Amino acid sequence: MKTKGVALLLATTGIAVAGGTAFTAADSALSLVRSTTTTGSVIVSGVIDELAPTYTTSQEQAILAAESYLAMSGFSKKGLIKQLSSKYGEGFPLKDAIFAAEHVKVNWYLEAVESARSYLELGGFSRYSLIRQLESPYGEQFTHAQAVYAANKVGL
Repeated sequence: MKTKGVALLLATTGIAVAGGTAFTAADSALSLVRSTTTTGSVIVSGVIDELAPTYTTSQEQAILAAESYLAMSGFSKKGLIKQLSSKYGEGFPLKDAIFAAEHVKVNWYLEAVESARSYLELGGFSRYSLIRQLESPYGEQFTHAQAVYAANKVGL
């Protein structure tokens, strides 16, 4: 089966090739890619909205480290950034730690609940002291809204 108008996207170079003509990503942010048989029936049809993002090695590693930390325990966004960028933690450049915290798929409210549950296992927390611990700049650094949400979810 012969095809005509075959399109190829080389994401790593940012070049799209269609029908023998090369286009850079700057030429078109939205490209319609179609491949048709010689009889005219469509066998491939799709829309390419944008090229796949490219991250630096440090950004990729920071994201992997962030995902690992989030799998272990409840972290706030600020706490995760601090852990990733600290010389006592992972030691990533601050910009890469921030990048990672902004690019991981996470619900910070659920992270606050996880952290609150850990504190309750230790015992001795009132609603007030738990919220204070969760939002403290010396503690977990969740937002006030996240800390209150967590306290409500754990029954305080």
